[in-house]
Amino acid sequence: MRRTMVGLLWAAVAFSLLSGCARRKKYENPITTNSSQPDKVLFDRAIADVERSRFEVARLTLQTLINTYPDSEYIAKSKLAIADSWYRQGGSNGLAQAEAEYKDFITFFPGMEEAVESQKKVCQIHYQQMEKADRDPLHGVKAEAECRQALLQFPNSKFVPEVEQMLREIQEVIAEGEFRVGRFYAGKGSYRAAATRLGALADRYPLYSKADEALWVLGDSYGKMGKSFEDKTATAYTRLVRDYPLSARVSDAKNRLSDLNRPIPDPDDAALARMQANIDQRVKTGMMSHAFGVFSKRPNVRMAAHQGQPPLTIPPPVIPEGVTLPAGGGAVSAEVGAQTITGPSALDTQPDARSRPAAPSTAAPAPSPAPAGSSSGASDAKPAGGTSPPAASAGPSAGPSAAPAAGPAAAESTSKPKKKGRFLGIIPRR
Repeated sequence: MRRTMVGLLWAAVAFSLLSGCARRKKYENPITTNSSQPDKVLFDRAIADVERSRFEVARLTLQTLINTYPDSEYIAKSKLAIADSWYRQGGSNGLAQAEAEYKDFITFFPGMEEAVESQKKVCQIHYQQMEKADRDPLHGVKAEAECRQALLQFPNSKFVPEVEQMLREIQEVIAEGEFRVGRFYAGKGSYRAAATRLGALADRYPLYSKADEALWVLGDSYGKMGKSFEDKTATAYTRLVRDYPLSARVSDAKNRLSDLNRPIPDPDDAALARMQANIDQRVKTGMMSHAFGVFSKRPNVRMAAHQGQPPLTIPPPVIPEGVTLPAGGGAVSAEVGAQTITGPSALDTQPDARSRPAAPSTAAPAPSPAPAGSSSGASDAKPAGGTSPPAASAGPSAGPSAAPAAGPAAAESTSKPKKKGRFLGIIPRR
């Protein structure tokens, strides 16, 4: 019994030690120089706090080091450690702060090796927050721009293969969203909108796993738009046969080209090898992933390519179908027939429809003046109470409209007493 208790005690101690070691995550960029200088002591203490997830304490210590020793050799490392602490803390707020700190580090220390890693971390920040293709593409677009910046600014870095693969997966998600929109337009009969979306998709993301299907729908959309788009139809099918020779749509595309009396191209050898390598490296989705994938907001990038150079150039703006550019440059002309107004138009000659018309006059016409010598009933009539009506102002300025109404009707209206005690909906208190 005593041996059993001792064994359990030792097991508990070992478990606590192992769990304590597991909670501590080692920092990636430590400084190995041994020194007892105060700035080195502060830096080591901050790194120990970062490894134990005491991020607030670590940032306070690092900020103290920066403010107290502005000429220290650990300034750059301290700035990077602050960014790494925010990155480890995570969350939307922590990742946003980490991105700002990494950007500052790249600005102040662009020649250090850690600048490349900082740019990669910025790309990873948006990559981790990227959602499915049918949701908000904000982080996907930002991640694509940051990865492209990393490859263009640091082309000889050791992180280039990792960033390239990340960029392929990001472009896979963005292209999937564009393909769904284009296929939806084609299904509802909006062939111009479908051709605009799918044409831009085929040009911008040639490594997309469904680029062959996008070209097939693109050619079909052009074919249903009339004879004037026959050349674009043949171009889409030609690209499908030449650049994606292992696609299931190749035979159908060849038949369409034969119907259009167009030559059938030979498959490109480099495209054939790249497509075969990407097919071999694809990871199939399991049954559990299919079942529970609908509950996750993370995109599925298992179909993303692993071979081929992702496009790094910023794509030009997409010109919708039906809008053509003039040969010599200048303004864009469209089928709507817009033109510049040089002379007077309807806006100048016609009344403004927004202005209200003048309201018709509701004043009663003035009565004809009574003949001389005739007595008016209004002059003799007096209302109840013994007061006489006000006399009209005499003089040349007084016109017919200023004269009082004459006749028996006017006398009756003025002599009629006002009603009192009209019910106003208020019950008096008894």
